[in-house]
Amino acid sequence: MSEKNARYDAVVCGAGAGGLASAHALGALGLRVLVVDKQPKMRPVAKGEVLQPGALRVLRRWGTERLLEQRGGVRLGRLVVRAPAGTPLMALDYGRLPEGDRWLLSHDHLTILDALAEGLGPAVEVRRGVLVEEALRDGSGRVTGVAVAEGGRRYEVHAPLTVAADGISSRLRRAAGIDARRVDYPHRLVSFDLAGAPRPDDFSAYLSARGLRLVYALPGDRVRLYVQTAPDELRGGRDRSALATWAEGVVAEVPALEPLSGPLLAGLDSRQMLPVSRFLSPRLAVPGMAFVGEAAYAVHPMAAQGMNTAITCAASLADRLAEHLDGAAPTAATVDAALRAYQAERRPILAQAATTSDNAARMVTDLTWRGRVVGRRAVRFTGRNPRLLHTVTYNMSGLGPRPMTFLDRLHQLGVLPDPRAHRVPQT
Repeated sequence: MSEKNARYDAVVCGAGAGGLASAHALGALGLRVLVVDKQPKMRPVAKGEVLQPGALRVLRRWGTERLLEQRGGVRLGRLVVRAPAGTPLMALDYGRLPEGDRWLLSHDHLTILDALAEGLGPAVEVRRGVLVEEALRDGSGRVTGVAVAEGGRRYEVHAPLTVAADGISSRLRRAAGIDARRVDYPHRLVSFDLAGAPRPDDFSAYLSARGLRLVYALPGDRVRLYVQTAPDELRGGRDRSALATWAEGVVAEVPALEPLSGPLLAGLDSRQMLPVSRFLSPRLAVPGMAFVGEAAYAVHPMAAQGMNTAITCAASLADRLAEHLDGAAPTAATVDAALRAYQAERRPILAQAATTSDNAARMVTDLTWRGRVVGRRAVRFTGRNPRLLHTVTYNMSGLGPRPMTFLDRLHQLGVLPDPRAHRVPQT
C-alpha cells in the first residue's frame, strides 16, 4: 500500500505519555497503529514524573511498572503539606489504600516515555518529525484520519479511529470546533534538578510566604524542587550572582529546605520555567476521534494528576473499544459506539479530578488574603480529620472518584464539627 494512501486501524497524534499509552493499549488489542509526533525526538522536561496508584494499576498490567522499578523508580508513601519548619500539617498516607496500591512512583519523564515505547507491540509503528496538518473527514463530517507532512512530503493516513494526544494547544481539538477554556494560574513554577541532595521520604509541599515549594526524590540520588514564582520573577538576564541571591532567599523562607542549599546553588543551571494552567475539554470525543492527555485535560503539577489521567484514559479508550469489537476489525460504527462509551465514562471522572486538583493547588498556592486564610484553614482541618484525609487520598490516587459533599466542604473548613471524622471507610 502506498504511503499516500496509508491505512491503519488507528492513528495516534502525539508521542507523549497520552499518545504512547494509547498506542500501547490499542496495540495490545491486535490493532495496526501508527503514532506520529512533530518532534524529531522527545526533550527532557520537568513534568509528569510522579505516578499515582490508579495509573500504576494500568502500567502493572502492561509490565511497564516493572521496567520503571528495575530502572531505579523511587517509591513514595505519602503526600504531605508542611509548614516552613517541616512540621506536617496534612498528610495523605497511601499506606492506607488497598494492598498493591500503597505508593506513588517517581521517575524521569523521558524514562517513563521510553518504558511505554518499549512495550509497544509489533503492530505499532512510531514516526517522529511528522506534522499533523489537518483531520480528514467523510461526507458526514466524521473524522477518517489525518493529513500529515514529513520531510517535505504530504500524505494522508486513513483509520477508523484517530486519537488526538497533541497537547494542551491541540490543533485537532480546535479543528473539531471544541472550545476548551484554558485558565492560567497567577503564578509560574521553576523547577530544579538537584544532585547529591538528601533524599526525602515523601512528596512534600512546603508552605511559604511566597507560595509553594515542592520536593520529591528522583532516581540516582537526585531531588526535584519546584518553586512558585510571580510570572515575571525570573524573566530577563539575571546573572549567576543574582540567581544565587534569589536561591538563598528561597531556602531562608523555608528552613526545612536548608539541606538543599548547596545542591540548589550547584544546580541553578538545571532550572526550567513552567507556565501553569488548567482546563477540561467539554467533549472527549467526536465521531472518529478521541481526545487523550493534555488535549483533553490539564491540571496544576502540584496535584500529580496530568500524566496519570492520560494513562488511565488511554486504557479506558482501549477497554471500551474491545467491548464493541468482540474480536472483529474496527469499523466506523464500532469505533463511534466505543467513543460514546469512553466519553460517558471518563468525562465525569476527569471533572472530579479537575475539581480535586484545583482545590488542592489553591490550598497551597493562593497568595491573596482570602486564599491564604481559606487555604491554610482547609489544610489544618483536613489534616485533623481521618475520614476526609482518606477521601482526599483516594481521589488523588486515581483509584476512583469519591465526591466530597457540600457538608464535607464545611467540615474541611472547620465551619461545622464532623461527628464522623474517625469513621474511615473500608478500602
